[in-house]
Amino acid sequence: MSEDPNRAAAAAILPLVGGAGNVTSVAHCMTRLRLGIRDRSLVHDEALRALPAVMGVVEDDTYQIVLGPGTVARVTPELERLVEQARSHPEPAPEPAPATPATTTDATTAPGTATPGTATPGTTAASATTAEQLADRGAALKARQKARNATPGKLFLRRIANIFVPLIPALIGCGVIAGLNGLLTNLGRLPAAVPALTALASGFMSLIAVFVGHNTAKEFGGTPVLGGAVAAVIVFPGVTHITAFGRHLSPGQGGVLGALAAALLAVQVEKKCRAVVPAALDVLVTPTVTILVTGLVTVFGLMFVAGEVSTALGTLTTSLLAHGGAFAGFLLGGLFLPLVMLGLHQALIPIHATLIQQQGYTVLLPILAMAGAGQVGAGLALYLRLPRNRSLRTTIKSALPAGLLGVGEPLLYGVSLPLGRPFLTACLGGACGGGFIGLFNQLGDTVGSTAIGPSGWALFPLVKGGQGLATTLVVYALGLAVGYVTGFLATYFFGLGTQQRAELNTAPDAQAPTDTDTGAEKDTDTDKDAEAGAGPQSAPRPAAAPPVTLTPP
Repeated sequence: MSEDPNRAAAAAILPLVGGAGNVTSVAHCMTRLRLGIRDRSLVHDEALRALPAVMGVVEDDTYQIVLGPGTVARVTPELERLVEQARSHPEPAPEPAPATPATTTDATTAPGTATPGTATPGTTAASATTAEQLADRGAALKARQKARNATPGKLFLRRIANIFVPLIPALIGCGVIAGLNGLLTNLGRLPAAVPALTALASGFMSLIAVFVGHNTAKEFGGTPVLGGAVAAVIVFPGVTHITAFGRHLSPGQGGVLGALAAALLAVQVEKKCRAVVPAALDVLVTPTVTILVTGLVTVFGLMFVAGEVSTALGTLTTSLLAHGGAFAGFLLGGLFLPLVMLGLHQALIPIHATLIQQQGYTVLLPILAMAGAGQVGAGLALYLRLPRNRSLRTTIKSALPAGLLGVGEPLLYGVSLPLGRPFLTACLGGACGGGFIGLFNQLGDTVGSTAIGPSGWALFPLVKGGQGLATTLVVYALGLAVGYVTGFLATYFFGLGTQQRAELNTAPDAQAPTDTDTGAEKDTDTDKDAEAGAGPQSAPRPAAAPPVTLTPP
């Protein structure tokens, strides 16, 4: 019997991150295995990227190993089991790994790690002509942006994102069921199943405030169940008997924003109680005071205020796309990649959740997904423009499937951003695709998503709109096509200057610098990685490059 591939992947990963003793936490999101690492020097970045199951690594507040959707959910429990077993039978600590630059890939979004020997985007040194040097540049861009993102405001946004990331699988599952339910209803098929599917699709959304409250308290250092308890007040049907600001409250008023505010307040109240309440009375007094104080503030203030803010967000978004859809879509689609670079895209997550709770779908996500389409078009253009740059073409070819599914970081940080101008042409592709979707929103053919998380082709099962399903799917597909074509044409004709194209197209695999110690050519590793089926950004060991200043475009 062959070994379980998920167990084998976990067994291969664990020693390369320093063993069980070096792992402080294990979690996962849609595509990434997120590990808390005690000693960064024990992690073998290059060996991890060379594993067949690994698409890349990202270093952020946690060490993130990109395994892809589906796979990550299977490998994570296997790794947790191995960590638990290893801790029960401790082994000697491994020797520190040699210092290696941490290269980044994935879909998601967070800035990566520093890498020496980088160049200014848009300018090309003679030696920086292969995928490994571009990967160096992308890693350094992420490192610099990570340092800039380490501000209180952006760190707060990142923690807000951490609250919603664990909810994404349930949002996707319920969203797909809601789409199936709508399809059966429209077709008049299986009427007996419709009520059951409605309950399955709506049950989680009716209680999402409780989950948000639980995760908020957990993220900000409080007791999770207390955060969930105060947020549960928001969805309790009996709030209809309570009057605040001259109006009767309604269940769910304030939604996820109210739950977020209530749980944040609960954390502060709980911490202050623990600071003054004697230990013997803590188990009795602290939970009671936390729920009582926070609950009263919630029903007599936060629910009303958060409800007004939520309503205003929904009205503003609807009005913006109804009256200026094409222009608004152009701006949103074009600016999303820069927002990802700056870490500001995380502020959109609560807005998406609020729109889904209010309207059943978020109209913003399909527009923002066009940024990935522009990136794919740009990657295809570079692939055709650089026929003699084998290492870069290998990187693009391996990153394109992930890009089609909405995972844009391999192309973003491995190809377009380090080159400079292709990043701008990719943004233009996203802007045109977003403008197309926005135009149809303005014309009444609203395109939305019933969940957050996927984009690209992976968003098709979650698409929902104001018209028939077929019309909505066609509009979204045409938007992707506009993004692909515009990104491709803009990059093909304007993405590379004449000199830059000549330098990138000088067959670097045949002219790679040699190792002074062994005389072996560096690009031998590139060929081996390609033959081994390395992930989208499993770049080979970088060739030496003179350190130069790096400036984001």
